[in-house]
Amino acid sequence: MQYTANKRIVRRTTSPAPSPDNRHPMAESDNSHHKSSLGVLTLGALGVVFGDIGTSPLYAFKEAFAEHGLPLTEANVLAVLSMMFWTITLIVSLKYVSIVLRFDNRGEGGILALLAFSARQLRDRPKLAWIASLLAVAGASLFYGDAIITPAISVLSAVEGLAVAAPTLGHWVVPLTIVIIVMLFAIQSRGTGSVGKLFGPITVIWFLVLATLGVRSIMETPQVLGAISPIHALAFAGSSPGLAFLTMGAVFLAVTGAEALYADMGHFGPKPIRIGWFSLAFPCLMLNYFGQGALVLRDAAAVTNPFYLLAPAEWVLPLVALATAATVIASQATISGAFSVTQQASRLGYLPRIPVDVTSDVERGQIYIGHVNWLMMILVVVLVLAFKSSGALAAAYGIAVSLTMLLETSLIVIVVMRLPHRLKLLLAAVLVSIGCVELLFVASNATKFLDGGWFPLACGGLLFTVLTTWKRIGKIISARETAYSVPMTGFLDSLKHGSVIRVPGTAVYLTQSLDSVPTTLLHNLKHNKVIHERMIFLTLATDDVPYVPNNERTEVQVLERGAIYQVTLHYGFREDPDVPLGLGLLRRHGLNFEMEETTFFLGKTTIARAAHPGLFTWRRELYRWMQRNSPSSVEYFKLPPGRVIELGTQISV
Repeated sequence: MQYTANKRIVRRTTSPAPSPDNRHPMAESDNSHHKSSLGVLTLGALGVVFGDIGTSPLYAFKEAFAEHGLPLTEANVLAVLSMMFWTITLIVSLKYVSIVLRFDNRGEGGILALLAFSARQLRDRPKLAWIASLLAVAGASLFYGDAIITPAISVLSAVEGLAVAAPTLGHWVVPLTIVIIVMLFAIQSRGTGSVGKLFGPITVIWFLVLATLGVRSIMETPQVLGAISPIHALAFAGSSPGLAFLTMGAVFLAVTGAEALYADMGHFGPKPIRIGWFSLAFPCLMLNYFGQGALVLRDAAAVTNPFYLLAPAEWVLPLVALATAATVIASQATISGAFSVTQQASRLGYLPRIPVDVTSDVERGQIYIGHVNWLMMILVVVLVLAFKSSGALAAAYGIAVSLTMLLETSLIVIVVMRLPHRLKLLLAAVLVSIGCVELLFVASNATKFLDGGWFPLACGGLLFTVLTTWKRIGKIISARETAYSVPMTGFLDSLKHGSVIRVPGTAVYLTQSLDSVPTTLLHNLKHNKVIHERMIFLTLATDDVPYVPNNERTEVQVLERGAIYQVTLHYGFREDPDVPLGLGLLRRHGLNFEMEETTFFLGKTTIARAAHPGLFTWRRELYRWMQRNSPSSVEYFKLPPGRVIELGTQISV
């Protein structure tokens, strides 16, 4: 087995925080964010969380009339605006902001956080828990497809404004888009907190400009506000059901980014997200959409690019620059969400240990994962080169997002029905109703499968295979090890009454369990027939603070005076574990270490090649490949290479 650090979230020196199992299921968790002011977090949330949905006005309304030949009549304009208003209200304001943000896993959001939350609720229902895990992993896999498409479509749609301002610059759209995307990914290592503070003020300006442009247009054609009434959408669906169904695919573009809003909750907490949405993002978005509708009612030709044509001619170039900055910010929402989902997948056992950089001393959820960052950048650049326009990418965009949202809704319904909350039936009914609407969006977007919708589904299918393969084979290995585990108490008794040879020196065995004997010790005893005079069973714990003072880092339990000890080294979430340095702190417990006389034992369980190739041999090889490319434990724990023995076990599955 390859050992990893044991995660702990409760410090020894403080009163334990309420367990998620014990706190009220509908309570919210903002505790991890108390060190930053609400205003700073709200500004950061505006810069990271709302960028994606905030740039939808660049293309959503336009695509509704660009596809399927929807006639440009006043009734149809009002119907599309009505569909957009109620879609945003139901899916974003009601579902995500008001309901879904209440379901977190120790402050983290996203569909895998829902999986961890549901696992606690479904302990006594294994079949239902299995269904919930499939829903969650499928949704997480599709989220990656969304995270790749968002930067491409967002930045392209903004830079395409150059062709409006100066048609001769149209050939620069794709090269400039690629340059901007590369620069965006290059600054991710600064962390979402720093990026959010940088982007936050720009996003505020962006939303205010959206509102200003919209209000100017609405004042000229105030009757467009009548689209707030759902009657227009219902009348459109009744008179032209087929056309309304197809139009839903374009209308759905107005809510893309809401799923990233939930995935990014761990970066800022639910309260700043709610404040930012209801006080700024939601009203400004709707004012701009209605302003575009008013413009098209006055001038049908403006439907070619109603966003940029809302502005006076002299404003277009500055607006292109601002829109480009805003779409860079839009990309940040899904990039940050991808980091969060990757970290959660690793913690839940769906991915191997992945190096994660925590980029804030006060906010644990603000992270950076280099491997994910650069892989995403390459894929986004490839997408831009392949599709070349936001209109072409729009066909591929909605299907992954709508499916992710539907899967999240299904999972939340399962969780809600297991809660003791007295309003759970009402809440479940609301979610099921929203889920029915999302199902219609999925069906509408599915009509675009051959036009690019296959791409995010292919990405999602690949990721689903990777995640489930690592989890499934990991469970098999863990079950094998548990079946052959030896309780610590019985083992110590056998040592006292046995005749095992003890050799000079100290052996340090890294282990995750304090109750059973490390597998590496059993293998060492089996093959070498000896144990060391002094043995240390070492567990690494990560506390919910950025740094742990050295005088609080160590815990020691004596199992046999002078011979056997259980040691726990505590690290903050911003610290990299340094085992030799940590062992040096044990002097105050009377334990001294000479590195030249200390041997570190690591364990690694691998699976054997298939004796006879079969239908799923490729899955075994995929796991073996992932395991071979996992980070080295020696480097991760900063162990002296010359003092490490790695004992491997190979099993057949």
